[in-house]
Amino acid sequence: MEAQIDSILKRNNLSVTSGRKRILELFLENAAALSHGDIEKRAGEKFDRVTVYRTLQSFVDKGIIHSIPTADNSILYALCKDNCSEGHHRDNHLHFVCNRCGNTFCLENTPTPLINLPENFVASKVEVVVHGICSDCQKKKAPM
Repeated sequence: MEAQIDSILKRNNLSVTSGRKRILELFLENAAALSHGDIEKRAGEKFDRVTVYRTLQSFVDKGIIHSIPTADNSILYALCKDNCSEGHHRDNHLHFVCNRCGNTFCLENTPTPLINLPENFVASKVEVVVHGICSDCQKKKAPM
């Protein structure tokens, strides 16, 4: 995984630092989207809030991760697929929020619904959020 992390950082013209490597590793290890707080807790090292924020912002700017707004006006982050690049996110896809565990997942292979806008309206981004029970929670038995 270390070679993959180094490759992603170098391909995006970012310095390979221990902080960037650790934060990128967290995204590669987790299928669910992560919040700023999740990253701070899981990093295992004492990164200050500003360092985490700046790293996340540079990853968004470079097309490594994308932001997902939530109903409570916080932001989650998830890995972009290979077709995103600096300044050009191509991540119009569904997001799934599990009602049990609270995790948010990108549904890359689920088609985004066709939106018919009125004449002279141009969409720049489509956000669709589906709420339900994720596959992991479906497998677990519900408490009695």
